[in-house]
Amino acid sequence: MTIKTNIEALRDTMAEEMRRDSTIIVTGEDVGPRGGVFRATQGLFDEFGPDRVIDSPLSELSIIAVGIGMALNGLRPICEIQFADFIFPAFYQIVSEASRFHYRSNGQFSVPMLMRAPYGGGISGGLYHSQSIEAFFCHVPGLYVVAPSTPYDIKGLLRASLRSPDPVLFLEHKKAYRLIKGEAPERDYVVPIGKADIKRPGRDLTVISYGLMLHEALRAAEMVAPEGIDAEVVDLRTLAPLDKETILGSVKKTSKAVIVHEDNKTGGLAGEIAAIIAEEAFEYLDGPIARVCAPDVPGVPFSHPMQDFFMPNADKIAAAIRQLAAY
Repeated sequence: MTIKTNIEALRDTMAEEMRRDSTIIVTGEDVGPRGGVFRATQGLFDEFGPDRVIDSPLSELSIIAVGIGMALNGLRPICEIQFADFIFPAFYQIVSEASRFHYRSNGQFSVPMLMRAPYGGGISGGLYHSQSIEAFFCHVPGLYVVAPSTPYDIKGLLRASLRSPDPVLFLEHKKAYRLIKGEAPERDYVVPIGKADIKRPGRDLTVISYGLMLHEALRAAEMVAPEGIDAEVVDLRTLAPLDKETILGSVKKTSKAVIVHEDNKTGGLAGEIAAIIAEEAFEYLDGPIARVCAPDVPGVPFSHPMQDFFMPNADKIAAAIRQLAAY
C-alpha cells in the first residue's frame, strides 16, 4: 500500500499523465522552476522542460484565455490559478467561453482543459487567500466542478479530468495539501466525474460534505458514535454535476440529513442539495434538513480566534448531528 499526502498524489499524477499524453501542457504563475507557490508542480519543469511547463504573467484572465486557445488547437492544458481567490478576473473566460464553446459551436469544438485552484481557509491566509469559490461555478452548465478530499480520489479524479473532452475546475483545499494522508495506488485507475462516495456507512442520519470538511465530518461521526448515533458520511467528490442517486439513496435510508461546507451559508451548495432532498425525498424525512456552513461575512478573518469562529469543525458538526438525531 502506497501512502501519500494530497499534494504528493496531485504532483505524481500530473507527471504520470504528462508522460502518457504529450499534449498536456502546464501553465500558471511560478509553475516552472519554482514549482508553484505550494510546490504542486515541483519537478515538472526539470522533467518536461519549458515547452510544456510554462510560467505565465501574473494575469488569471490570460492564463485561462491562453488555455482555451490551447484546448481549441489540439492541446490539453492544465491552467493553475495560484489561489482560487484570484480566479474572478477570468470569470468571463470560464463561464462564457470555455464552458459554452461546445454548445455554441453545435458540437464542432470542445475545450478539454483542466483549471486547478487551491481554495479554502484554516491557514491564516486572511481575506484574499482563503475563499471558497465553488458556488459561483456550480451554476454553470458545461463545466465540471470537482473537489476531491483524499489522495486516492485526487489521483482518480485528476486522471478522469485530464481525459475528459470538457473543461474541469479542479478544486484543491490548500490546508489539506499536506495535512491529509491516505492510500494512493500506483496503478492506473479513474474515479468517474459525477460519482459521490460513502466514506462511512451509517443508519441514523446522513452527513454530506466535501473537501477539508469531509474530514471534519468523519471526525464528528466518530465523536457521536459512543453516544449511539450511527452517522453515514457522504463525500460528494464532484460538485457539478451532483450525484443525486447517492445523496437520495443515503437520505432515504437514514431519514435525516446534515449538509456541511466551508463556504458562506446563503447561496452555498448546501441549499441546492437541500432542495434536491426536499423535492425528491421529502416523504422519507423525519426531521428538518440541517446545514453547517460558514457565516455570511465577506471573508475568512485573519485573526486566529475569529478564523476558528468562522470555520466549521467537528465540534460544530457533532452538535448539529446530536440536535437532528434527537428528532
